[in-house]
Amino acid sequence: MTQTTTAINTFASLDVNSLRQDFPVLKRQVHGQPLVYLDNAATTQKPKIVIDTVDDFYTRYNANVHRGVHTLSQEATIAYENARETIAKFINAASAQEIVFTRGTTESINLVAQSYGRKQLKPGDEIIISHMEHHSNIVPWQLLCEQTGAILKVIPINAVGELLLEDYAKLLSQKTKIVAIGHISNALGSINPIKQIIQMAHDYHAKVLIDGAQAAPHTAIDVQALDCDFYAFSGHKAYGPTGIGALYAKADLLNAMPPYQGGGEMIKMVSFNKTIYNDIPHKFEAGTPNIAGAIGFAKAVEYIQDIGLTAMAAYEKELLEYATARMKQIAKIRLIGEAQHKASIISFLFEDVHAHDVATILDHQGIAVRAGHHCAMPVMEFYNITASARASFAFYNTTDEIDQLIHGIHKVIEVLGG
Repeated sequence: MTQTTTAINTFASLDVNSLRQDFPVLKRQVHGQPLVYLDNAATTQKPKIVIDTVDDFYTRYNANVHRGVHTLSQEATIAYENARETIAKFINAASAQEIVFTRGTTESINLVAQSYGRKQLKPGDEIIISHMEHHSNIVPWQLLCEQTGAILKVIPINAVGELLLEDYAKLLSQKTKIVAIGHISNALGSINPIKQIIQMAHDYHAKVLIDGAQAAPHTAIDVQALDCDFYAFSGHKAYGPTGIGALYAKADLLNAMPPYQGGGEMIKMVSFNKTIYNDIPHKFEAGTPNIAGAIGFAKAVEYIQDIGLTAMAAYEKELLEYATARMKQIAKIRLIGEAQHKASIISFLFEDVHAHDVATILDHQGIAVRAGHHCAMPVMEFYNITASARASFAFYNTTDEIDQLIHGIHKVIEVLGG
């Protein structure tokens, strides 16, 4: 290992080699090669403490939450509601009542569209999103427009993958009711200036939803400082379980919004004549929740906080810079998205070779990258491509692994010629 590599792997006081021991899957082999996991934007791996926490729930005190008087139910309820408190503090929500547990970012966005949006919007109202959004922050708003007669407007991007804020300013008007923007692009890694975007929208009294799926594991989030109205994020992208996520919403908005689904848990009283809904946030959590997922999500957040998001982000920035410099040395590689402010995501093309072929050859070397449109087909259309390969880094990755990626790309060149 070179001196530069050693410095990067210990940057920001992170003992990366020690932290890697927390992740059991990083010890396995794929096709006889040590696993190099570079698909963190799709989902992160889970530390053993999260795995053990979920296992402990099912092993020791598995029970349904709320209203149960027996010991296991009370223990499960306390752990579940403590998890809500942990998530609230993680993003600096004013109260745990402002945290609704969902299946993930996608359900959180759909909840806002169908509960807040369907009640508030009328024909001719406008919703603004951006050209770099994940499908989960496009399709729910298209559905809402079909249901209400609202109009969808799109903020354009430039060649390096940055939002054109001057064009955004021109789109805003008194007709703007909702602005829904990704904090960090999953396809490009671009970090958007969301505080400015929120303020500009609020000048027109529009509500703002931030898709924070990619941001939660990479940057500190303070919803009160941002003054966003809604913030959505997932557990599985932040070292927690799949199938669990959270929606932050200002309490006054949640109180005014109708339930998203009906069933148990979200009620105070039911008769054939009338139903009285539960208080927030339970009004939006119909049915038995993902109790183990919520508890595991909270443990993942605590794990992140123990390491420190500032140190993690600084280290990942070094990884991104190192990988970008190495990739640019390969003439056959074209990088997609080079915004000035980026998270640890690199999307790239290999001449005329399809991204799936690149990813397949890399997989045979034990290197896991994502290939496809990344649920961001409008981004692919903007760059006039059908797919890209994407390497995305977490704090447990190393420059040695980036070197293996570069070696793997040269193997692609060797196999496919050129």
